[in-house]
Amino acid sequence: MIPADETFDGTWPYEPHFFEGNGFRQHYIDERGGEEGAEDVIVCLHGEPTWGYLYRNFIPRLRKLGRVIVPDHMGFGKSETPQDKDYSIREHSDNLEALLLDLDARNITFVMQDWGGSIGASFAVRHPERIKCLCICNTYAPWARIPTDGKFPTPEHKWFNWVQTDQYEPTLLNLGATVLSVMKRIGFERTAHVDETWVRAYAGPFPTPESCRGALQFPRNITDPKTFEFFQELAEEHDVEVLKTIPAMCIHGEEDRAMPARYTVFRFKSIWPNGPVVTLPGVGHFVQEDAPETVTALIEQFVQINNPPVDAFSEPSRAWNEGDRWTKAK
Repeated sequence: MIPADETFDGTWPYEPHFFEGNGFRQHYIDERGGEEGAEDVIVCLHGEPTWGYLYRNFIPRLRKLGRVIVPDHMGFGKSETPQDKDYSIREHSDNLEALLLDLDARNITFVMQDWGGSIGASFAVRHPERIKCLCICNTYAPWARIPTDGKFPTPEHKWFNWVQTDQYEPTLLNLGATVLSVMKRIGFERTAHVDETWVRAYAGPFPTPESCRGALQFPRNITDPKTFEFFQELAEEHDVEVLKTIPAMCIHGEEDRAMPARYTVFRFKSIWPNGPVVTLPGVGHFVQEDAPETVTALIEQFVQINNPPVDAFSEPSRAWNEGDRWTKAK
């Protein structure tokens, strides 16, 4: 766990906040921005093996849209790594639910990457009335259809195939020294920007094998029966079709070695056939690192399209941009 006051040479200057309602100390940042009275909430969710630092270049721009909340999942960043937890997707999803309900977050735009996609989508299915938009970055919703032209994993899923080798566990239990190579293996292309501060920030949560517990389990959750049981349970208790009613966009780095673009775009389109898709050449799994300027601009545009100024109409309402003109939502 990274010390609460660590800023990594000023590259992570945000005030730390902590929530203990899930039985461990969970870190998050809560940055207020936007125009006075703005109610939009942008929630940014990381995946494997990163933490909120992944969004350091997003926060200043997204803060113009409203309140920005960036949690660290259990076992990552400045959050604690309890040794008595399973680190299942159910636990991570329950943790996020409790945190966002405690913060009474509403009108949420999720920016989701890697396992953040399944965790965020689970919250959206449980609480669709709190969701405004979904920005899906190199991930997918778990209830999306799978392509039928090949079994998972295919040779394209290089990260998943490597996870099955004998190198996986010793490498992940030594993330304090291997985090850069692991991220490159998953799909990180902008390595020229790596410096000593960058390495300290991403290696910081993992000084011992015990501190790597969450990162070790995330890839194992891909095939863990508990993961599928949780998603099936949600589908039985909630209407997962509600996702189709939430505006969503897909941004995908084409050099992703964990989630190939063909696979991920197919799954996105199976839920949102008319949702916008942008694939970025030369960009890997970590779009926040490889193309932060492009991705934040796309997110900002998408949020604004789904939230035009209220004075555009005679009365406040949600709207959708149809063609080149604003149309009042029916």
